[in-house]
Amino acid sequence: MDRLSPLDAAFLEIEDEDRRSSLAIASLSIVEGPAPSQDEFVSAVLARLDTVPRFRQRIRTVPFDLGPPIWVDDPEFDAVRHFSRVALPAPHDKATLCDLVARLMGERLDRDRPLWEFQVVEGLPEGRWAILAKVHHALADGQAAARLLTVLFGETPTGSPRRQQAPDPGAANLLLDAVGTMLRYPWDQTCLVAKSLLHPTQVASRVTDAARGLAAMTSALLPASPTPLSGPLGHDRRYATASVPLADVKAVADAFDVTVNDVLLTAVTGGFREILLQRGETPSADSVRSLVPVSVRTDYSLENEVSLLLPLLPVDLPDPVQRLVRVHRRLTALKAGKEADAGTWVTATAAHEPFAPIAWAVRAAAHLPQRNIVTVTTNVRGPEEPLSVLGRRIVEIYPYVPIALRIRTGVAMFSYAGSVTFGVTSDAATVPDTRALADAISRDVTALRATVT
Repeated sequence: MDRLSPLDAAFLEIEDEDRRSSLAIASLSIVEGPAPSQDEFVSAVLARLDTVPRFRQRIRTVPFDLGPPIWVDDPEFDAVRHFSRVALPAPHDKATLCDLVARLMGERLDRDRPLWEFQVVEGLPEGRWAILAKVHHALADGQAAARLLTVLFGETPTGSPRRQQAPDPGAANLLLDAVGTMLRYPWDQTCLVAKSLLHPTQVASRVTDAARGLAAMTSALLPASPTPLSGPLGHDRRYATASVPLADVKAVADAFDVTVNDVLLTAVTGGFREILLQRGETPSADSVRSLVPVSVRTDYSLENEVSLLLPLLPVDLPDPVQRLVRVHRRLTALKAGKEADAGTWVTATAAHEPFAPIAWAVRAAAHLPQRNIVTVTTNVRGPEEPLSVLGRRIVEIYPYVPIALRIRTGVAMFSYAGSVTFGVTSDAATVPDTRALADAISRDVTALRATVT
């Protein structure tokens, strides 16, 4: 059976417990016009989507949480039901497009069908149109979704692989399999212990790294200073975008001997600092802690393969260069402290444990009134070469990251064809200045670039 990993399943559990959240990720591609007909677009996408069998499969849960959910073929799969077309309302500008994206992303994907949708948006300025490609986070992480764009809209189509059938085994067989897994559990644990005895040095090293990382992660979970940037969420979302030249970001990174991710996270830090000041608040050193996903991907599968870092963003520093130095040092220290290794160890260990207690723990955690993490900031490297749809060039791609668990703001970053785009998601009821945050992030990149001669 093709089981979901504990991390994949966690996104489903969180969504079930947080009724105000929809945990789908997305990309918003702006395409040169004119828009093709719906039949042309659907045919073009499906011709390549057939190379990804997961897009014909749906989630099948195991009764009583005795095992993780599995992927099964959808016997009633109808591709056309996953495509829709909308017209951008007047005044047909970017702000209106962002409002439309926020509304569409607030609608949950139907669990009885494969967890994806494509929506064509007509009526953009300059005769352009857009594609909102939406997939559930249980199906793919950001890096996998970026690769999917290349599969769908890259120059060279890939051949369709032989599809392995994954029929629904039925409730009775799922229960029998789950019971068999529980009965094998003591033997599996014995095998793991035996393996560790055969490779003591390797296992000891991993345990040491995980212990160091868990210590660092535990300290990072201490509550931050109270701020209205975290708290209960409403149903509605806001969305705003910004874009900067990738060359400017790389120039700053090269000048200060830091990474591109350091520069981008510094710009996000500057954006949050400006928002706090605009609200009349004092940006303290522990005001904003971010969850930063870290890819640990080793193959090209769709499943989530990420760990995390939990840095405090230095919003207390007024100088952008000082913020860059501090961000770089903190990320370097967290990596040296093996915090990401701890996250990987936790998810890998969970894969060998009974599923029911894990599911119950995730559901319980979803109700905790956490205030230690204020935002999620994720950076995804996209295609360097321009993509196209039926001969029409994709000129920009903006990312969308969902929010949940009292995290009222999320910032996604995406590099594509010489630009870095930002997609800011926020809770509409409590973060009305979403557009201001996106603009402030862009200005901070400009300020950093100005320091480089």
